[in-house]
Amino acid sequence: MSAEQETRAVRCLVAKVGLDGHDRGAHVIARAFRDAGFEVVYSGLHRAPEEIVQAAVQEDVDVLGISILSGAHNTLVPKVIEGLKEYDAFEDTLVLVGGIIPDDDEAELKELGVAEVFGPGTPMEETIEFIRNNLPERA
Repeated sequence: MSAEQETRAVRCLVAKVGLDGHDRGAHVIARAFRDAGFEVVYSGLHRAPEEIVQAAVQEDVDVLGISILSGAHNTLVPKVIEGLKEYDAFEDTLVLVGGIIPDDDEAELKELGVAEVFGPGTPMEETIEFIRNNLPERA
């Protein structure tokens, strides 16, 4: 972690992309991140991939946590990653996915650049520790 990151709170966007209407988990994650001292922005429900990219870029987030339970992760997550790359924001954004993701799909998402996939029941401490240990260096 750089000296700037140590003095600046970790900025996270917790995002609900697509038609998935279940956001209880996203709210739980957002609260846990706030309790850990992170600055958190929540996207709200039913966001298009482009809206998530815009929010991540405008908020200059360190972490983008995509919560998805609809099964559309193979379509929506690649669009978000493509968008981040278009804005040159991918390299300094830690992209995480939370939800019910089959093992085969998890491997595919990681090949695209998702840092980690967290399934239901993952302890909050594990997710927070992963973020602290894997934050990209800021230029």
